[in-house]
Amino acid sequence: MSDILSNLAYLHGKPVAKAKLKAKAQHFVVKEDLGFEFSGNGEHVMLRVRKTGENTSFVANELAKFCGVKSKDVSWAGLKDRHAVTEQWLSVQLPKSDDIDFSLFSKKHPSVEILDIARHSKKLRPGDLKGNFFELTLSEVSDVAAVEERLQAIANQGVPNYFGAQRFGNKGNNLDEARRWGRDNVRTRNQNKRSLYLSTARSWIFNQIVSARLQQQCFDCALLGDVVLTEHGEVKVDQQMLDDSTPFTAITAALAGDNALPTLDKALQLEQVAVDAEPDLMALIRGNRMRHDRRIIKLIPEQLSWSSTNDEVLVKFWLDSGCFATSIMREVIEEIPFERTFD
Repeated sequence: MSDILSNLAYLHGKPVAKAKLKAKAQHFVVKEDLGFEFSGNGEHVMLRVRKTGENTSFVANELAKFCGVKSKDVSWAGLKDRHAVTEQWLSVQLPKSDDIDFSLFSKKHPSVEILDIARHSKKLRPGDLKGNFFELTLSEVSDVAAVEERLQAIANQGVPNYFGAQRFGNKGNNLDEARRWGRDNVRTRNQNKRSLYLSTARSWIFNQIVSARLQQQCFDCALLGDVVLTEHGEVKVDQQMLDDSTPFTAITAALAGDNALPTLDKALQLEQVAVDAEPDLMALIRGNRMRHDRRIIKLIPEQLSWSSTNDEVLVKFWLDSGCFATSIMREVIEEIPFERTFD
């Protein structure tokens, strides 16, 4: 679906069906699932908005102007795609102002609807998000039967939990900048840029590790020294576990840090190759003292369902926060390139 991901291996093989994704904003619908209830009181006004063709930062900045507050007083739990119809919560710190008519905001910005208003004791922060519901319409599908067959395989076996192309910027510019920052030892006080390029660097290396596991046919089987999740928590795979075929719930891969990889033996060898292949990205990570973390390598969409009408297929599912719907679609279709008309 994007050249930046073209080197990554597929779990189910490269798709045979072609289709358009996001031919219209209404073809990519995202509904946020915070996973908690608001207190009903407090100095933060919570707004559930539905926006079409607008990114989260733009709406937040416009809300700040409308409410007469600083940009830092408007926050959100997760950034949402611009080229979509998205429903999400934004918080505005307004201790005493209950007389703001938010319908006037929608009149000024017709692409943004205010769906609900509540009060809460805390501001929303990035990460305060359980997951997202997706409703994606594939249009001009070349082979509907092939799409449905692939969706059934994904329901049974999942897909690689790759970070999507949007993580790496337009034509991979975020990745290029991350490498440059590591190579040139760039220092900045801009926390947003710093976080963006560090996230890009770790996401890229993670994707290469997962792809290597697919290529080496060890995506679903644990290696000696792997870090896996079991009912007892996170454990390292030893020879006894392999001999006993000890069950596990998920295999993890590295989100690289400045400390040593926790994997051992064969698993360490596999991950170390991907880390060593990106010296500039690792220089950025180590220079900013990022600590190592782990991420599950398989993504299984919840509540997955689909229906078809003529040459369109509507696909619905729920994903945990931090997982990418485009990683699902990458295994379903080869995306037909086109020029969007709703920007």
